[in-house]
Amino acid sequence: MQTMLATATVSISDLKKNPSDIIKRSHGAPVAILNHNRPTAYLVPAAAFESIMEQLDDQYLVQMVKDRQKERNMKVSLDDL
Repeated sequence: MQTMLATATVSISDLKKNPSDIIKRSHGAPVAILNHNRPTAYLVPAAAFESIMEQLDDQYLVQMVKDRQKERNMKVSLDDL
């Protein structure tokens, strides 16, 4: 059985009929789009998607810092800066 990652669902057929209404009724929450009663996509509000992307970018930067901390310390003079 596939995990459902949204509390609201809509069939593809109903989404095609009135996508604006589905977005409005979701009140900013993600909506699972169903095809033959199986989730095939998720409709995520723009603000939520932007937040997710920022968090992923932050995680990438944190990992980059951790990776660089593992590298050898290099001595640099103030004049080189």
